[in-house]
Amino acid sequence: MADPRYIAVKLLTKTFGSGSYSNIQLSAGLDSSGLDDRGKKLCSAVYYGVIQRRISLDYVIDRLSNRPIKKMDAVIVNILRSGIYQLAYMDQVPDNAAVNESVSLAKKFGKTSAAGMVNAVLRSFIRQDKKICTGDEKGVKALSIMYSCPEELVNSLTKDYGEEFTLRFLAHSVEKPTVYLRRNQLRCTADELKSAMGGIEIVSDDNPELPESAYVLKGGDITSTEAFRKGFFHVQGIASQYCCRALGPTENDLVLDICAAPGGKTFTMAEMMNGKGQIYAFDLHEKRVKLIRDGAERLGLTNIRAAAGDASKFDPELPEFTKILCDVPCSGYGVIAKKPEIKYKPLSDFERLPEIQYNIAQNALNYLALGGEMVYSTCTVRKAENEEVCERLLREHPELEPVELPEMMQRRSGPMATLSPMDGSGDGFFVAKFRKIR
Repeated sequence: MADPRYIAVKLLTKTFGSGSYSNIQLSAGLDSSGLDDRGKKLCSAVYYGVIQRRISLDYVIDRLSNRPIKKMDAVIVNILRSGIYQLAYMDQVPDNAAVNESVSLAKKFGKTSAAGMVNAVLRSFIRQDKKICTGDEKGVKALSIMYSCPEELVNSLTKDYGEEFTLRFLAHSVEKPTVYLRRNQLRCTADELKSAMGGIEIVSDDNPELPESAYVLKGGDITSTEAFRKGFFHVQGIASQYCCRALGPTENDLVLDICAAPGGKTFTMAEMMNGKGQIYAFDLHEKRVKLIRDGAERLGLTNIRAAAGDASKFDPELPEFTKILCDVPCSGYGVIAKKPEIKYKPLSDFERLPEIQYNIAQNALNYLALGGEMVYSTCTVRKAENEEVCERLLREHPELEPVELPEMMQRRSGPMATLSPMDGSGDGFFVAKFRKIR
């Protein structure tokens, strides 16, 4: 019988070794695992939990082990991480089970000589009341350990938004994210969606600004439901839905989604347009464009025209558009609760992003019709990628004017808004709106 903890450690070793995306790695691993639903849930919880809390877990290992992590075998490190995670954060797992299973894993992986060390470290953690942070650490260091966030990212958030925002943001970043759905009103009513979800319980979001929104309360694989097969919904976060509302496309618009894959915003806009008008949806790679085409087909959205294209290069064959969504590539720090591996990337990896983002936005303006409107958005909370890019656009393009965002944007005023998990937006997100006036 397949062992969920064994598979979790195996996947963690592969993920940390390759730097690949966690959702892709886990999905592929579970598909070939032979685990039942209960086993998949345990494997997923341990796998994502270790990635999310890696700095915290490594701090404990370094404190309790005689050997530095850098000198340990990678498999043993991940067994220790998994064991400590279960002890510290999974109340439903008995302490003895977490320890004994971890020792057993060392032997299953052929690391019998390290089994004693695994047992000793985990038992020591229990004797110290399973405390992650001992109290000796202060300030940024303490926040980094407690919320498993690199110190340079803690400093960056504090510089941009202050200490209170940073503390609340980090606390949200290690909570289990809510899965939101966007009901396809062209195919079903709210009651029809619920009845087609099988054993998966969903709750209407009761958000008058986003009446088609719902969230998963409990259940299993939503992609195996009748509702998914019939195109009754697609998965989309609240902030992303707000972004589409900000642009406000209608069936009379010709819309450009210049960086569209995997297609969530494209689908929402197509539904807002009642399946009429037309959306040109582009992405750089054909493989990702296929995700848009497949999703549009499942949802029955025939007003989407998806193709491969470079968002930074002008294509004279394209028409002018009345509405443009410019959801640019970004650091992704707003969605670290869903993709925790992102937060471990050094800020230096993203130094070139603001220039890339500006060039994409500037190119998008070439397609914007006189009087047309464009929304610039990211799923990050770095001002260098958000406000600073948009302020440069306004400085260097006098043909643009800022446009007040709809009142629905959490009643903010102005043409730019940073959404955060703390205001009910689900993710960290940035939205700005412009109009071409000359």
